[in-house]
Amino acid sequence: MAHEPTSVTCYSGRTYADRPTSITWDRTELGVRAVEGAWHEPGEKHFRVRTEDERLFELCYHEDGDWWSAMEVVSKNQQGRKG
Repeated sequence: MAHEPTSVTCYSGRTYADRPTSITWDRTELGVRAVEGAWHEPGEKHFRVRTEDERLFELCYHEDGDWWSAMEVVSKNQQGRKG
């Protein structure tokens, strides 16, 4: 599954995009409850975040193009559930 372009609000200390604080997904703003992981790749900053509604997302800040993308991470247990 590919990352989709998205809007991210973040805390920026010494550099831009130190820690995401909210994301926009399906036209809805979701607050970030926890950053569960963060790592760098050449030209990218990655974050795995848990939102306030307990959803898990992988975010990527593309430094060269100055844009964000996101992908919702759905476990196999969640795939089998019906709402």
